[in-house]
Amino acid sequence: MLPALVRKGRSFARLPLFTQLWLTPSWVLLGVSRALILTLSFPRLARLLGHPLGVATSVPLVSARQCERARQVGRTIRLAARYTPWDSNCFAQALTARLLLATHRVPCAMYFGLKRDSDGMKAHAWVASGPVAVSGGSSFGRYTIVGAFASEPALRP
Repeated sequence: MLPALVRKGRSFARLPLFTQLWLTPSWVLLGVSRALILTLSFPRLARLLGHPLGVATSVPLVSARQCERARQVGRTIRLAARYTPWDSNCFAQALTARLLLATHRVPCAMYFGLKRDSDGMKAHAWVASGPVAVSGGSSFGRYTIVGAFASEPALRP
C-alpha cells in the first residue's frame, strides 16, 4: 500500500503545474457534468453549451496562448476521467471541457455527431478550439455533425 502511494505521489509531482492545480477541480466537474447529463433534459442543458450553430463545422480561431491552454485542459480532463468511479463518457468530458475553457476564456465549439456502425448508431460529443481537439479526439471525419454550440468568445470578431 505505502509503495503504491509513494509511486503515485512521485507521478503526481512530475505532472505539469497546470495539471496539478486543475486535476481535482476537473475530477469534481466531471462528476457534476455527469449528474447534469443524467438529471436535466437536453434543452435545459443546452443553455450551458453556448450559442447554437446548427450543423455548422466552424472551429473558433485561437491565439497560440489559448491553443496551449486548450491542450492543457484536454490533457487534464483525460487524466481525471481515468480515475472517476462513474462513467466519464465523451459527453461528460465535452461538457467539462466546455466549462473549463469558458473559465479560462478560451473560445471553443462543442459538437454532437452520429455514425452508422455494424452495431447500429453511435453518438459522440467532442470539443475543439482552433486546431486542438480538446476532448473526444479529432472526430470531424468519422461522425456526421447533428448539432454544434459555440462559446460566446468564439462569436466575437
